[in-house]
Amino acid sequence: MTDGRDTSGWAVGFTLFAAIMMLMAGAWQALAGLVAIFQNEFYVQTRSYLYEFDATTWGWIHLVLGLIVAFAGWGLLSGQTWARIVGITLAALSATANFLFIPYYPFWSMLIIAVDIFVIWALAAHGREYKEMKDAEAEYRMHR
Repeated sequence: MTDGRDTSGWAVGFTLFAAIMMLMAGAWQALAGLVAIFQNEFYVQTRSYLYEFDATTWGWIHLVLGLIVAFAGWGLLSGQTWARIVGITLAALSATANFLFIPYYPFWSMLIIAVDIFVIWALAAHGREYKEMKDAEAEYRMHR
């Protein structure tokens, strides 16, 4: 706590919640990707859509992006500084991918976009407090 402020419990809670949501949303997105890869007819194909890809292509996009988001959520839980920056970037990419996926599965896409927006807000506004709490906890354990 270099600037003399106390770490807010709400700030730490929001960041912890964002990390858990990244783990869950990453897993959900990976599962949606696996469904698209193995059950190609599950998603309805729309006509005349600008970002029209094969469902298998969308499956690979969601699988890879979901696994990376879940990995960044795990890094955030462990207090890694890189995970905050990567988490914000990946949440923005995930929201963009799901925006482009809206014609295939609208409710799912909107749900993941909402989770991504919350993750971006929590990490941008409160990510530093969680890191400070993890550092203070490690210092406390070292001096016990």
